[in-house]
Amino acid sequence: MQDRVIALLGVHNFRDYGGYRALDGGRIRQGLLWRSGQHVDASDGDLAIIDRIGLRTVIDLRGSSERRQYPCRRSDTFSGTLLFVDAETVGDASQAPHVEAAQHAPTAEQAHVRMIELYGHMPFRPTLVAVFRLYFDALANNDGPSLLHCLAGKDRTGIAVALLHHLLGVHGDDIMADYMLTNTAGNIERRIAAGAAMVRRNFGPKMSDDAVRTLMSVHPAYLDAGFSSITDQHGSVAAYADAVLGMTPDKLARIRANLVS
Repeated sequence: MQDRVIALLGVHNFRDYGGYRALDGGRIRQGLLWRSGQHVDASDGDLAIIDRIGLRTVIDLRGSSERRQYPCRRSDTFSGTLLFVDAETVGDASQAPHVEAAQHAPTAEQAHVRMIELYGHMPFRPTLVAVFRLYFDALANNDGPSLLHCLAGKDRTGIAVALLHHLLGVHGDDIMADYMLTNTAGNIERRIAAGAAMVRRNFGPKMSDDAVRTLMSVHPAYLDAGFSSITDQHGSVAAYADAVLGMTPDKLARIRANLVS
């Protein structure tokens, strides 16, 4: 699993989420699907490494406030298409999900509960859904490598990646393994430290270290909560994708043709 991770200096959780076996024995191609956190602290060396991937499309799941506060660095030679929606993607808040969850959650136990609650809502937040639709449209209509990212690259990005994997027929164990790789991908301690500074700047220094670590990590219960919310309201992920994401059989077939061999 760690072989799919590219360790960068200023970009956290940068990794390939292809390579998994899909429906009917096919396998998702590697080198086409990339995910990460934000790139505001990307070093020149990071940008040079990313340039070699040849990104054609970047899908930014962050809200407008996050993009203004943390503008991503791109190399001078970047010529890909950037997709985003000019609104907030996390409810009425202008923070990332883990920052939103930090409100009224000074302990690890409370933070865990808040993250589960947030995951139950995220698949239905209108602006986030709008960016999900852009993401799936891009996978259906564009070729070449793409990058999907949010602020930390773990919650909004984690849900979107898990949805794609599910629709392509990736086994549930592999879906969860890819999601959980966030907890070990790259320099986890530096990522947690960066998150701690942000959370404490917003909500004060009283939040425990364990609470911050809970917010900056992922847990199977979080993703399970998101998928349970989807199936509770729509019966299946496929029905949700049809009704909410506009995933027609033709679009899914084009995504599969572009990504699976």
